[in-house]
Amino acid sequence: MLDKKMNVLVCNVPGLFSYEEKLIPTLLNGQVLVQVKRVGICGTDLHAYKGTQPYFNYPRILGHEIAGIIIDHNGSVLCNNKDEVSILPYFICGHCIACKNGRENCCVHLQVFGVHIDGGMCEYIVVPEQSIVKGAGLNLDALAMIEPFSIGAHGMRKAQIKKNENVLIIGAGAIGLGAMEYASINGANVIAMEMDNNRLNFARNNLNIKHTINPLEENAFDKLKVITQNEMPTVVVDATGNQKAINSGLQYLAHGGKYILIGLQKGELIFSHPEFHKRETTLMSSRNANRLDFEWVIEHMKNGQIKPEHYISHRYQFKDLKNVFESFYEPGANIIKIMIEFD
Repeated sequence: MLDKKMNVLVCNVPGLFSYEEKLIPTLLNGQVLVQVKRVGICGTDLHAYKGTQPYFNYPRILGHEIAGIIIDHNGSVLCNNKDEVSILPYFICGHCIACKNGRENCCVHLQVFGVHIDGGMCEYIVVPEQSIVKGAGLNLDALAMIEPFSIGAHGMRKAQIKKNENVLIIGAGAIGLGAMEYASINGANVIAMEMDNNRLNFARNNLNIKHTINPLEENAFDKLKVITQNEMPTVVVDATGNQKAINSGLQYLAHGGKYILIGLQKGELIFSHPEFHKRETTLMSSRNANRLDFEWVIEHMKNGQIKPEHYISHRYQFKDLKNVFESFYEPGANIIKIMIEFD
């Protein structure tokens, strides 16, 4: 495909997209050429478009939730042309302190596809062979959903949840809902907090989440005391990426509990030190995911414990994305997961 061009969607500055033509990247040693078929839109993309995403520079091609078909590879024995695949979008150095200790998801020199480097909002991508995730019989929609579920899976694995433990997950977007799935799989008593009733209804109806709280409509602290019999949740997870929510989440945590930040924002963490200290709080961030999390998600998709098709609320063609992107921020959009399809 040397010297052939492809269409790409570039975020030039916050709030401005443009379609452009670029050469299909040259395939180097150890790389794989993938024709993109699906890209999921996530909070990172939405924040990046608005200029509120950390670790971000412009112009940038967004998109890291990928499903596609292998078109060519450089002699790999692991890849075959026409394989349907996803990718691990976290490109690592392999030799820093984090990588050496099996924490490659927070590699010192990490480059996240579609964040630090250009991503998948284009017709073809070239990625390192080691980032390829085999399809395992899953369809393209499911393949594009592995990554966001893996984010929640990773956070819940770090939480080391015990059976029947009260776990509060704040934020019921796709990442928060995935965290709820994995907290439930681990046997937790999951409580969902969210200001969007459509998302709370999704959690109740599709994930069988018994306890839900809309803090705009009820006193969240008092309801948590009732649900937990005055003990409060021993794990609180933020999956909002909202600074106010992150800084206020500590108030809901039981003494001796863990506060886990999956959501990310650009500002400061501001807690009352006495409130933090008296709980002997364990504070954790949960960054990205790793291949073990991807494999865990694939297993649960294949056995039917996770049903990715339930999450896709909106579909658009790649050629229409520029014109519809602003609508994703409208009140009442009722978005769970947006899936972009390529002709």
